[in-house]
Amino acid sequence: MSVWDSIVGQQPTVDMLSRLAELSALDRSASSDRSDSSDRSPQEADREHHGLAQSWLFCGPPGSGRSNLARAFAAALESPDHGMGETASNVTRQVLAGTHPDVTVLSTDKVTIGIEEVRGLIAQSEQMPSTAPWRIIIIEDVDRMLERTTNVLLKEIEEPAEHAIWILCAPSPQDVLPTIRSRSRTVNLAVPSQAAVARFIQESTGADEHVAARASRLAEGHIGIARLYATNERVMSDRDDLIVGVLGMERTSDAVLLAQGLIDSAQGQAQEEVESQVERDERDFRRINGLDEGERLPSELRSAFHAIGKKDDVRRRITRRSRDVLDRALNSVASIYRDVGVLQNDAEDSAGLINLENRSAITELSIRIDRNRAVACLEFIETARRRLASNGAPLLVFEALFSALVP
Repeated sequence: MSVWDSIVGQQPTVDMLSRLAELSALDRSASSDRSDSSDRSPQEADREHHGLAQSWLFCGPPGSGRSNLARAFAAALESPDHGMGETASNVTRQVLAGTHPDVTVLSTDKVTIGIEEVRGLIAQSEQMPSTAPWRIIIIEDVDRMLERTTNVLLKEIEEPAEHAIWILCAPSPQDVLPTIRSRSRTVNLAVPSQAAVARFIQESTGADEHVAARASRLAEGHIGIARLYATNERVMSDRDDLIVGVLGMERTSDAVLLAQGLIDSAQGQAQEEVESQVERDERDFRRINGLDEGERLPSELRSAFHAIGKKDDVRRRITRRSRDVLDRALNSVASIYRDVGVLQNDAEDSAGLINLENRSAITELSIRIDRNRAVACLEFIETARRRLASNGAPLLVFEALFSALVP
């Protein structure tokens, strides 16, 4: 049992981080036994000898596992067995579950990370750890920060508290301000291979070998989406319908109808996912507080319980999740024109097709349009992505996109 078991396709990075975690623990142990007239702290010695920086930037494309890697690294740094025990230690389980008092994770459903949230994290980072060697702060999607918020974080990263480690996650170094990059040790993650993702999905979900392989192929290396495809028939079916719909468009009216269907599907998927999460959170709340299902809530717990399913919060989360579904849809549509390009360049043997189930229709499309048109279609998709990121009305964005894609 290793804390790194859930990290897929990142072995060189795992080897480096696990060794750093082990060496930092050895240095701390040695430093407590030796007298040193130097003013250097053990943490400074760690950084000098083994490169244990106090600010890390984990970069990788969506689905590469950067957030999971950040949690695993935090668990390895905090756990007495460096996360390598035959059975998971209590510290490891707490860190991975998000309940360890010295490890804080900021993940948000909002479009941007607020400045007050970052100030709260800074206040926590300056406190001494309560039970573990380090006070570790993980920020997922640090690229969602506005510049003024990032500047607040920068001041802390320039002069971090002695016992604090910051782990920031972003798609790429270019998504983070240069001042943050220059003060952080960057770890770049690779896109996991389809075979590695398929093995992981099969082992972690119990999915059939063929289902896991198809889910991995359609997800294009995105571990989270591959898991979703393998375990949620509705999501997989909606993707199939979208691909067939795009390939079958012949007139603008087809594009308009397909856009409306996609928006409805995204809303439905998002609402189902958020409502399921609220139900799980409510059950966990009752369990943690020793309450049976349906048991009347004590007055002192009612406010906290009702906050879990607060209507405004649920609505905001649904909006955010629906945007994630639409972003995934853009990737699926782009995969059509990627496959068209593969066929037009006679590269199927080396690159393979993503949408194998639709090979006949994609072959026909590759004959109907030339290479310049295929490239233009990919540019239309990126334009739609930028419009969504700028809070464009989703229905209008996809009506415009699908109309532009009609051959």
